[in-house]
Amino acid sequence: MHFLYRTNENEKHLKLAFASDLYHSFKSPTLVPLLHSEHQTYRFGETTITLVAPKQNELRKDWQENRLTHFPFWGKCWPAAKALAGFLVQHPHYVQDKKVLELAGGLGLPSLIAAQYAKEVCCSDFLPEPLQYVQASATLNGILHLTTRLIHWQQLPKGLTADVLLLSDINYNPSDFDALNQMLQYFLDQDTLILLSTPQRIMGKSFIEKWVPYQQHHEVFGNDISLFVLGGL
Repeated sequence: MHFLYRTNENEKHLKLAFASDLYHSFKSPTLVPLLHSEHQTYRFGETTITLVAPKQNELRKDWQENRLTHFPFWGKCWPAAKALAGFLVQHPHYVQDKKVLELAGGLGLPSLIAAQYAKEVCCSDFLPEPLQYVQASATLNGILHLTTRLIHWQQLPKGLTADVLLLSDINYNPSDFDALNQMLQYFLDQDTLILLSTPQRIMGKSFIEKWVPYQQHHEVFGNDISLFVLGGL
């Protein structure tokens, strides 16, 4: 199996800065007011979902004025999340009537799509700000069986289980690969099916290659987003 990989230096430096910030104090931040929000509509075939998202200029201002504890990468819907959402629409059987968990969910587009088919969905992030928007999006779209939860993927709560795990654009910092591998193995040992969407970055090649034996399915979206279905051997 052959993959194409790319590197984007600006994105790399921003995300590495964000990753190093993960280990700072978890003091309670000032939540971003939802009044600074906008609606973003995404269509995948016949499926339409509307996100409640922060206005970028207001979010940038909050960051510049030190009202946020971490750089708000969660504040936009990244291509890998869109690819995962589209994949779920094309292959709903992966989450149909399942218990679904999304880690590092950000604005939660994959979770909101999965909720169209799943028995229950939990969208999680280690920051509270994005989860406000996920909850608002669920209400806007009339989704009743989606919950949110504060979870840091490097500090999983005891007893955390799921039939299906959703992950998008998490493997951007090589220093996190060992912890990511442990997290993936934790879920695979529980027979959790993992749907992983990732840009094809050169620095992420070693991480992806480790999981080739577990790959049940692989698709490429656009020119540079890979979607992997990982399951137990």
